[in-house]
Amino acid sequence: MALIGCGLMGGSFALAAKRAGLVKRIVGYSKSPSTTSRARQMGVIDEEASSALQAVSGADLVLLAIPVASTESTLANIKHLINPDTLVMDVGSTKMDVVAAARRALRDRFGCFVPAHPITGKEVFGVDHADVNLYRDAQVVLTPTELTKVAQLRQAEAVWKAIGSHVISMAPEQHDAALAASSHAPHLVAMAYINSMLSQDGAHRMLSLAGPGFRDFTRIAAAEPQMWRDIFLANRSEILKQIQSLQHMLGSYEAALLTDDQPKLEQLLREASNTRAQWKQGKLYTAESLSKHKTSAA
Repeated sequence: MALIGCGLMGGSFALAAKRAGLVKRIVGYSKSPSTTSRARQMGVIDEEASSALQAVSGADLVLLAIPVASTESTLANIKHLINPDTLVMDVGSTKMDVVAAARRALRDRFGCFVPAHPITGKEVFGVDHADVNLYRDAQVVLTPTELTKVAQLRQAEAVWKAIGSHVISMAPEQHDAALAASSHAPHLVAMAYINSMLSQDGAHRMLSLAGPGFRDFTRIAAAEPQMWRDIFLANRSEILKQIQSLQHMLGSYEAALLTDDQPKLEQLLREASNTRAQWKQGKLYTAESLSKHKTSAA
């Protein structure tokens, strides 16, 4: 296995793949030599490579655990060492841009690429936080295209299942729209809220009085800035739609507060509370069942 990017996500995958007996040897590469060295010291990888190309030489499985903006250049650099039977995957949080980058970079080897997004992570980053159980019981979304080879797709499904993940497939555009709402926009909101507090007089006092609710709400704001910058830019059109939707809903709350509309405010709060409780219980919504919980924000 070639591991390109030996941080939290890549390191955790490597540990899980080793435990499951999926690989015999892992060769790793990161842009920072100290990261690659640390990964070897921790037993995440077996051998350090001085380049992505060197890591890929002879590999049956290639995993890209790098910023999504680096996908095209990385794949272009390793393309000529990818043989027709190689399985290439990524773990990026956006998929339309990654698929387009892979199509341009890999060309006749594009069918070997199976885009993947494991919906898991931590607010900390770096190989020191690699966790063999990170992917256990996590949902992994695969977004194959019409050119994805069936053999590689089946292998990708088997690999993720072997390390304990639940695998689903969908189109790249469906993935990006759904993840903008469920992951990307929440990260942006948590970060923006911190920025908003810091812009106000008395921010130090607000932070000194912050309790568990603030801690839980803003936990994801501690995520790695460069990675999330790339995600926000890559999926900007869908995230902008979520921002507009949120602004509309905040306007409904604002109107209820300004007019002292207690019934409307309670209705909005009850809808949110009930939906969150149902979600926590693991009840998956259909469009029909969601409509029963939905109230008008007009």
